Amino acid sequence: MTKSELIARIAKKNPNLTIKDVEKIVSVVFKTIIDSLAEGKRVEFRGFGAFSVRSRSARMAKNPKTHEVVSVGERHFVHFKTGRELHNQLNPSK
Repeated sequence: MTKSELIARIAKKNPNLTIKDVEKIVSVVFKTIIDSLAEGKRVEFRGFGAFSVRSRSARMAKNPKTHEVVSVGERHFVHFKTGRELHNQLNPSK
């Protein structure tokens, strides 16, 4: 699903809101999530999941094409862990 598809679905389920209003709301929500993650905070949506920032330490790596050893600095990345409700929907009990 793309951002525009999300906006269209929300607007369809809420006819009292204009598409412009929904666009603003979605943009503010995404910006808030991004800002929180940039500050190193955890973002959690109960039943859906949680986003957190993790880091990989600096290391030495080898370029597979030239076999040259290069230094790779510390990297930060976003980690997502599914909530119980989402996990259960994706993996129903048999």
